[in-house]
Amino acid sequence: MNKYKKIGLTALAGSLVATSAFAGELGVSGSASINMEHTNGGAANKGKTFSMGNSVVFSGSGELDNGMTVSLSFELDQGDDSSATTTAVMAGAPFDGHSVTVSSDSLGTIKFSGEGGKSSTSAIDTSAAGDLWDNYDDEEGNEPKETGTSDNMFMYTLPSLMDGLSANVSYEPSGTNTFTAIQYGVGYTGIDGLSLSFATGDDSDSSDNPGEGTVLKGSYAYGPVTLAYSDFAYDATGTTSDVDMTGVKVTYTVSDELSISYANEEIEKGAEETAEYDEMSIDYTTGGMTISASMGEAKNIDGTTTATEDRERWYLGASFAF
Repeated sequence: MNKYKKIGLTALAGSLVATSAFAGELGVSGSASINMEHTNGGAANKGKTFSMGNSVVFSGSGELDNGMTVSLSFELDQGDDSSATTTAVMAGAPFDGHSVTVSSDSLGTIKFSGEGGKSSTSAIDTSAAGDLWDNYDDEEGNEPKETGTSDNMFMYTLPSLMDGLSANVSYEPSGTNTFTAIQYGVGYTGIDGLSLSFATGDDSDSSDNPGEGTVLKGSYAYGPVTLAYSDFAYDATGTTSDVDMTGVKVTYTVSDELSISYANEEIEKGAEETAEYDEMSIDYTTGGMTISASMGEAKNIDGTTTATEDRERWYLGASFAF
């Protein structure tokens, strides 16, 4: 396997020499959202707040005269941070990601990512529940350890091994933030309705508890019901920094336009009490617009069982894709 990877990468790099694109296309896509939410409990009685998010993606692709395909993606993303300022925008905050991808059916795919690159682990959603903790991201200390999302990394995906089976390796070299990470991932979609993903790798960020991150996620769709489960574990050098996050989500598709779901997420961090998040949501899509509403609660946000660490939240939003 290692020998095969080395040969594939070498051949892929060598094939890029002295080639030119003879066919290509450019595209623009994006999204926008308008959101209203309310959170209460403890010190988070914020009342109703509005926010807006938007994203524009510029993409281009072309076929080289040796049969390989090169594509470019560049994203401008304001996100949904209502506190974003003109100063932050001018400082580069909206530049969410850019990448160059080179692919070949016989040699595989290599992707070079600049801002916001994803590794083997972060390419998998770390929570089947949809990162419910992020709905309370203004709460200091409630976020789990993030792994494998940074700048200037690459991922190599092997050619198709068999129907539905894929494998990849990602690497981020050390730089000014002394971060070096090598991670490996596999995925399987060879059975109708079933999707399985697994990735693991070392994280040697010396400034943020070096250790090993592992992500396991699976989902199965049967008729109108989809069940998803995930487990994200981070084993840090210091035991007080270990993280284990599990997520479960059940979705019932009423029609092509309407779906209802329930999600649960639990996060264990070191010796802290388990934080738990629950949410019921409904989504209605018509054309390029999706209207979403949800109600949820969070317990033990900062790893303590006091009543001040519990929250309740409702959300209403509309998103548009083009």
